[in-house]
Amino acid sequence: MTDAQPGRPTENAMRRALKRARDGVALDTAEAAVLLQARGEQLRDLSASAARVRDAGLEAAGRPGVITYSKKVFIPLTRLCRDRCHYCTFVTVPGKLRREGHGMYLSPDVVVEVARQGAALGCKEALFTLGDRPEDRWPEAREWLDAHGYDDTLAYVRAMAIRVLEETGLLPHLNPGVMSWTDLQRLKPVAPSLGMMLETTATRLWSEPGGPHHGSPDKEPAVRLRVLEDAGRSNVPFTTGVLIGIGESYEERADALFQLRRIQRQYQSIQEVIVQNFRAKPDTAMRAMPDAELEELAACIAVARHILGPAARIQAPPNLVDSEYALIVGAGIDDWGGVSPLTPDHVNPERPWPHIDQLAERTRESGFELRERLTVYPEFIARGEPWLDPRLLPHVRALADPATGLAREDALPKGLPWQEPDEGFTASGRTDLHRTIDTQGRTGDRRADFDAVYGDWEALREQAAPGMVPQRIDSDVREALAQAADDPTRLSDDQALALLHADGPALDALCSLADDLRRATVGDEVTYIVTRNINFTNVCYTGCRFCAFAQRRTDADAYTLSLDQVADRAAQAWEVGATEVCMQGGIHPDLPGTAYFDIARAVKERVPGMHVHAFSPMEVVNGASRTGLSIRDWLTAAKEAGLDSIPGTAAEILDDEVRWVLTKGKLPAADWIEVVKTAHELGLRSSSTMMYGHVDQPRHWLGHFRTLAAIQQETGGFTEFVTLPFIHTNAPVYLAGIARPGPTTRDNRAVTAMARVLLHPHITNIQTSWVKLGAEGAAEMLRSGANDLGGTLMEETISRMAGSRYGSYRSIEDLRAIATLAGRPAKPRTTLYGEVPAERIAAAEASDGHLPELLPLAD
Repeated sequence: MTDAQPGRPTENAMRRALKRARDGVALDTAEAAVLLQARGEQLRDLSASAARVRDAGLEAAGRPGVITYSKKVFIPLTRLCRDRCHYCTFVTVPGKLRREGHGMYLSPDVVVEVARQGAALGCKEALFTLGDRPEDRWPEAREWLDAHGYDDTLAYVRAMAIRVLEETGLLPHLNPGVMSWTDLQRLKPVAPSLGMMLETTATRLWSEPGGPHHGSPDKEPAVRLRVLEDAGRSNVPFTTGVLIGIGESYEERADALFQLRRIQRQYQSIQEVIVQNFRAKPDTAMRAMPDAELEELAACIAVARHILGPAARIQAPPNLVDSEYALIVGAGIDDWGGVSPLTPDHVNPERPWPHIDQLAERTRESGFELRERLTVYPEFIARGEPWLDPRLLPHVRALADPATGLAREDALPKGLPWQEPDEGFTASGRTDLHRTIDTQGRTGDRRADFDAVYGDWEALREQAAPGMVPQRIDSDVREALAQAADDPTRLSDDQALALLHADGPALDALCSLADDLRRATVGDEVTYIVTRNINFTNVCYTGCRFCAFAQRRTDADAYTLSLDQVADRAAQAWEVGATEVCMQGGIHPDLPGTAYFDIARAVKERVPGMHVHAFSPMEVVNGASRTGLSIRDWLTAAKEAGLDSIPGTAAEILDDEVRWVLTKGKLPAADWIEVVKTAHELGLRSSSTMMYGHVDQPRHWLGHFRTLAAIQQETGGFTEFVTLPFIHTNAPVYLAGIARPGPTTRDNRAVTAMARVLLHPHITNIQTSWVKLGAEGAAEMLRSGANDLGGTLMEETISRMAGSRYGSYRSIEDLRAIATLAGRPAKPRTTLYGEVPAERIAAAEASDGHLPELLPLAD
């Protein structure tokens, strides 16, 4: 590790930076690095301006003159870790634990007993602290988890959080280290808040031998920043912070604070920022490293306040400030963090917590009142959905002052059931939307929380700009066409990109080539399926910025169907010849974890012969996280309940550069791939899709096609590829001025043709969408490589809510007419592209053209 600290800044540089701070001018990294070195009178000047910013924020929050703390117990669930931080005394090794008579993990009884004792003393927070994924390093940890029936450490964390909620009423705050997006979905339902220190963005402290984080995979700054972003995407109230004095330069320290500001600006999910000073400990590799001085800590707090602004909650641990309370309060903190009357600080055991009465007195000496808060901050309690899982609301409300959101200091926690909301499947809202969307339309062009649910639009504009820059194409189109005609499987990426950009005569040639390839592969018949879409709810808080279907529960167009209504619609579809129901819905926070099983089972019980094609990979992950099952176990249970195949929607573009512009909280590309592959391994086939024409470019399409082809070569589980042109009219990302207004006709032809070329010979069925393109547009795609028209649908609300003009239903005769426009015959199919039984064909033919009369569809 190298010492990167520069010399002291010049007096002019300090004077200029201090004036900008006093004047409330936004600082840059260089100025922040200068101010981090303020000492003595300069520090007093800096702290005074920071304190004014803090005071304005407290005034705006409705608690002027208040500094908060959380009364907690500390639960060190395991002291094993796969990392090797050179300053840490919390982490130990299995042999030492055995010698001291301890297990690899705290037992469930010990966890609950510590929490119970804390509850008796009026504590309201159970802080779970543990090492990162110890089972990846220590066989003893893996053996303990296996013996106790847990798949991994986080499964044990989740289980213990539930026990603490149910048996003691304390609110868990979970600090399990680095978490994936899926991990966050698993843990959010059991804890009002989660946390992980960023510590530093100085990559060299992780990558260079001798650095404090060298040999610690979970301390790579990019990994930790990804966790903070995923927490924001998942609407998790999140605690983070910086650790100063471990070898970082002032510029690196400033950069960490600016990175926190960037994430907070984009997601508004960081509930507090801890500024913690390094303290050397004996028996560590960094025992000779000097402590971060308290003036250095104060300067960092003050700079953090200026960078993060008045709305930020900034904390300093009171047991690390050597009684210099006034210095730290004066620098701009508004929180002391967690303080325990029962358990020690297991990370800094040599530093006991101050008594709460003492902390209150020292805070009062600085002109502030000490007030107790909960582990989740008042601002997030006030926001409500989607920040707090419905199963946690009773626990939080039992301890929160309804007027302030702070803790009711006289409240003693008591255990409450951790369970699904009572409502379950209760019909509510505009349940006739599937019909009235075509006659009355939607109530408004956007949901009521448009300005909040999707994140910061200005930050998103900046994020989207680089990905929307067209790529220069130098490859010869004629050469690429020749290669595609000779052997499309040997197209290079450069050649494929040239074809994806083709226009004019070159595009005509590409579409003709794709049409010839279609004819040679699947023949001339245009296939279709008699199916019914059933969208069982549109209540959703995921924050997909392309989606005009999702609504808040209180919006005029919001609805949820009952199980009986779902089953009724399936039965009605069967009566008119359907072989399939396609069922998807919003990620409704109140639907129970078993909701998807219940839906599949309800349809199968009512109509045993109906093929249940249901639940996108996003819904699969939601179901798994709500039930605590693995993806594989959840899909197995869904299959047993009646699920026959899954739609490959929620793919959008399988490139996270694009996904994180299109959606705030939907699953990452890697998780989509995991769900689909697992489904295929279990015998659940799926479709595959791509939504294009928004903030994407042809290079993203190519990567998407290559990914799908690779999956199909591995699993063989895709039944088809479905092109989904972006419908822009009511899409939030378009209304915000970020996305373009859908794909052009050129884009549609090129995507359809290249789907045929690039997916050959792995995915042989290419579907076009009459809902999005209309009859003429769909016929054009049939002449460009497509061979399937999808379904009759009977009802369709997702595209219609987005602004599609082509209705919600097409009769069999309508679909045949589209095939005729393309000069081709039409043929019905099943979901898996098999032959349709004669009885089903007869039922469909008998009712064709009369569905409005035959399907009155009770509300």
